[in-house]
Parts: sequence; structure tokens; C-alpha cells
Amino acid sequence: MQLNDDIISIKNIGEERSKKLQKLGIFTVNDLIEYFPRDYDDRSNVLKIKDIELNKINTIKGKVVIKPETTKIKHLSITKIRISDETGFLEIVWFNQPYLKNTIKYKGEYIFTGKVIEKYGRLQMEAPDYEIIDDRQLLSNGRIVPIYASTYKFSQKLFREVISQTLGSVKDQIKEFLPKEILRENNLCDRAFAIENIHFPKDDKSFFKARYRLAFEELFLLQTKLLQIKGILEHKQCNINIKDTNIKPFLDILPFKLTDAQNKVLKEMLNDFKLDKAMNRLIQGDVGSGKTVIAQILSYIGVNNGYQVAVMAPTDVLASQHFESFKKLFDKLNIKCIFLSGSQKAKEKREAYELIEKGEAQIIIGTHAIIQDKVIFKNLGVVITDEQHRFGVKQREILSKKGENPHTLVMTATPIPRTLALILYGDLDISIIDKLPPGRQKIDTVYVNSTYYPRIYNFLKKNADEKRQAYIICPMIEENEKNELKAVLSYTEELKNEVFTSYNVECIHGKMKNDEKQDIMDRFYKGEIDILISTTVIEVGINVPNATIMVIENAERFGISQLHQLRGRVGRGSDKSYCVLVSDAKSKQSKERLNTMVKYSDGFILSEKDLEIRGTGDFFGTRQHGVPDMKIANLYKDMEILKQVQKVSIMLYKKDPLLLKDENKDLKEKIDNFFNNIDNTVSL
Repeated sequence: MQLNDDIISIKNIGEERSKKLQKLGIFTVNDLIEYFPRDYDDRSNVLKIKDIELNKINTIKGKVVIKPETTKIKHLSITKIRISDETGFLEIVWFNQPYLKNTIKYKGEYIFTGKVIEKYGRLQMEAPDYEIIDDRQLLSNGRIVPIYASTYKFSQKLFREVISQTLGSVKDQIKEFLPKEILRENNLCDRAFAIENIHFPKDDKSFFKARYRLAFEELFLLQTKLLQIKGILEHKQCNINIKDTNIKPFLDILPFKLTDAQNKVLKEMLNDFKLDKAMNRLIQGDVGSGKTVIAQILSYIGVNNGYQVAVMAPTDVLASQHFESFKKLFDKLNIKCIFLSGSQKAKEKREAYELIEKGEAQIIIGTHAIIQDKVIFKNLGVVITDEQHRFGVKQREILSKKGENPHTLVMTATPIPRTLALILYGDLDISIIDKLPPGRQKIDTVYVNSTYYPRIYNFLKKNADEKRQAYIICPMIEENEKNELKAVLSYTEELKNEVFTSYNVECIHGKMKNDEKQDIMDRFYKGEIDILISTTVIEVGINVPNATIMVIENAERFGISQLHQLRGRVGRGSDKSYCVLVSDAKSKQSKERLNTMVKYSDGFILSEKDLEIRGTGDFFGTRQHGVPDMKIANLYKDMEILKQVQKVSIMLYKKDPLLLKDENKDLKEKIDNFFNNIDNTVSL
């Protein structure tokens, strides 16, 4: 058996089991041995029968002293045995498993793990895990036992057996790829030991050594690859010459002064132009921190130096809003802005294509329509993408290729911890706008259950009577009989006809045509709609200063980052604003998440809390960034490992950036394979 063999080659894995494993992402022998446990159960403390703890899980070793018996009561079959050790007797019972009568051997010695209760004056263990004690290694009892993320009726016991036998067959093939110097200096165990002990740790020390090695390895592969990407980008010839960085004419038409935080980021951006490489910078800033004006200043610099500028946003609504705000300013400077979207009529698109190709369109603002093959730029020098997490590395790269290595700025209002940013955006320099402009309102946030609806509705009516507006966010578009989630369409009708009969209530959702969505947003912006009921289609970029209340239904359905984005749609004017989180969720994690929203308003603090509560896996859709899923590393728990990894990666990169030396040959191969399965999203 070889590591790259199909899993069907493994003993006891037939066609049916093979399909179940494939649904878990396990296709090869190597996939199986690298399917690491999600948790562990310590069953190493084997008790004597006299020391049993009632109503708790116990692990007991004993000999079967009465032959197994199965009795039937109506539709229930009960299989019983009795075991003993030198301190006493214990009855063991299984329900609806009559085959055990012929499986459990009379006078055989077994180890059992299960809950012990007292019944009819006797101790009884119900439906335990069990293993016979013979020459084979114990896998499910009497040791630290691995627990796997498993579905499709693939039992834990079977998982352990299959992984154990597979490891026994291929252990000698597990290849070490980390250079000896890195292993020695970082006190890392070898890879075969790590994989064996992450599944079946001999003891606590072996487990921690194994986990440290595998987490280090995973983060090291990521960091080393991202350093390579960044290095290649830095060494690309930059043909976009930015010589004139005088921005006074632009600043003169702004109705406000830049904040210190904006000036700091602007300085970092201008310093990039002094280097002989293309700018490749990420701006992170909380909701309302003023990222857009930085993009506008960069656009002005690009046009002033004779280049075209492309600005790409993820939705029609956000792109058209950017277009309006850009056009309002740049018309005063006689700079031509045009809009391009997939929803435009064919004639409008053709006209836009022509203006872009001739170079008459100086700033082109739109959706992913900008990266279509038909769009040919005359002289693209600056590329700006907003809400970067909605795109992906590949789309940003396609847009950049429409020019000759243009200067690139990506922006996100989804604050993420800096360490996570280094992973997700390792090919970018990172700037942070960490202060809000003066006058920006703090949004009061409350978390309530559904008994508060009468008060919420009265609050919304009072708000509308004072000529202010509100959003209500629902997680669904249409009703689903299987759950009780608020749905936009039915809820809108209910509120229109039964609650807000004297007010203008409309709904908006992602399945609407773009011109319908734009019409509703225009009317909401003009104040013609009092209450807008919506899905998360309004999550990013929407700017209606007169909207002062955000009600989020079924708030437990959203992550902290998304809730923070939604909350940021209000508090944009001079009036006091509020966010109401409505949830009847009972789970501890949901309550913790919503209480965190009430307690904190800083997006960067919230991002740390989100990472802490949810862990790395669900925090961000890492695959769309061209970053592999983490099998074992956790960026919240493994911060110290990450810091060490970054030092080691940088030292290695300085010595051998492309990993061409003999001692790094296996590492290079591993890194290339590591990134091969990511839908081609990481590209150079």
C-alpha cells in the first residue's frame, strides 16, 4: 500500500465505506492518516469495580463470568453479561444489539467504558464501548482515545481501527520534509512520530510534542509560500511611474480634513511610490473609518500621472454608491468617471468598453464586470478592490493583469486580527485606519428576545414619526416550514398589513433584479421609505445617514463580523443610533456572541473575540483567499507558534528564497503540493 493509493485499497474499506470517507474529504491513504482527531477522551484511568463512581463515565477491566444472554420485551432486545475483577461484580447491558450474544466471549477479558448507574440494587453499565484484551493494541479504551469529526454512520471505533491498521502499513513511508537544521533548532519531533502520536498518543508528553510539530509545520508551509509570493511580486518590474504626488487640488475640494489615522495610511501609500516596485497594499479599517477617501486620493494620483484607475466592488449597490461619491468629487476636477456592471444594458456596456479602450474613461468603477475579457484598458495604472474578502486572490490577479503590473490597493471593512491578516493577505503590505473620524456616533446595542416585539415596533414607529429611518434584517428570503426563521417576503407583508399600516415599508433581497434593488435603495436614500426589510444584501458599503435603527432578527444566525458590518449601516449621521439584536437562541455560544456585540463596538476587538469564540475554521472562508484549510493549527491558540514560525520562515527565505538548495528540495515539493488543491486561487 502506498500513500497516494485510493482509500479503497485499504483493508475493510469497500465501495460503500469509500464513498462515506470521500464525503469527509478522504480520497487517498495519505488523506486518511492526515485526518486528525477533533478531540480526545481520556480513558487511561482504569478503575477497580469497587472504585466505580456512580452516574459517571468509568473505564473498567474485567472477565466475563456469565455467558451473554439476550431477552426480548416487545420490540426491545436486551443483551446482558456480568464481569468481575478481584474487587467485585458489574452487570453490563446493551439494547437492540442481539449479535453481541455471539460476539462477547465467555471467560474473555475485556475493557469497558460507559456510564454506571444503580438499578434494582445492583451496579449496571449501559451500552459501553468495549475491547477484548489480547495481543492487539487497545484503541478505544484504557488509553487517551481519539475522537474524529465523523458523519455518514462511520463509527468512531471503525475510524480508529482503520487508521491504526493503515498507519501500521505505511508508517515507514511518512517522509520528513523539514530541513534538519529547522527540526533541531525548534526542537521538533520527526513527522512519523507526530502523525502516530496525534492519533494514538502514548502519553500527554507525546501528544503535545506531536501537536506542536504538526501545527508548526502547517503554519510554516503557509508562511513560506506567502513570503515567496510577496518576493516575486516585489521583484516584478514596475512600469507605472508615479512622479507627481501633489494632492492639494484634491484635498481642497474635500468638505472635511483627513484624520491622523488617514494621514498615516496615506503616508505609507505615498512611500510605496518611491520604491521601484508596484504598490501592493491592504487597508483595513473599521466601518466608517474613511477608507474610501484614501481610495479616491490614490485614484486622483493615478489619473494625474496619466493612468487609468479601476475600482471594483462586490455588489451593484455598493459599486453604484462608490460611483456616485467618486463622480461628485471628480466632476469638479474634470476627471471622467464611468460605471460598469453586468446588469447594464448591452448598449451601455458597449459604450463603456469603447471609452475604456480609448482611454477617455479615466476612473472606471464597477463590479466583477470590470475583469471580463471584453474590457480592454488603454493604460491601467491603479487597481482598487473594495471589500476584498468578497472576491479572492484570483479575481484581484485577473484585474491586475489588465495592466502592466499596476499599483494595487485592496480595502476591507471586515477587521481581522493582524496575525490572521498576515496569513490571509501574506502577499500584501498592511495598513490600518485605527481611528474613526470625529463626530462619528457610537451605536447603542441591545440584545433582547422575541417578547420585546411590541416595544421594538413602537420604537420604530416613534423613529419614523421623527422623520428617521430604520433597517430590519432577516436571515432568509422565503418561508421554510422546517424552521421559524424570519423571512423577508412574508415578514414584510405581515408588518405592512398588521403593524406599520401608516408607514412606508419595503423589502430588498439578493434575488431581485439589480435595477429593482437600485430603485429601492435610491428611494430609501431619498427618505421615501421609512423601514427597509432586507437580507444581508445591505451588509457592506450602504450609506444612508438618516437611518438610525438597525434591527437584526434571528441574530444568532450571524457571525460577529457580519453583525458588526450590519450594525455599521447606522450611526452615519448626526443623530443617535441603535442596534437591536433579537434572538431566542438557547446555546451558550450564541448568547456569548451576542453579548460580545453589546459589550464592544471596536471591530478589531470584536474580531479577536470572534476568533476566540469560533476558532479559526469558521472565522473566515479561507479557501476563497487561496489559503488551505487548517487541519490542526488554531490561530487563536497557536499565536506563539505562529510568531516563531514567522521568524524561521523569514530566515529561510533570506538564505534560499526559491528553495533551490538540496536540503530544501523536499520542503519545496511539499509546499507545492500543499497549495495544489486550492482551486487555483493562489497564483503568481
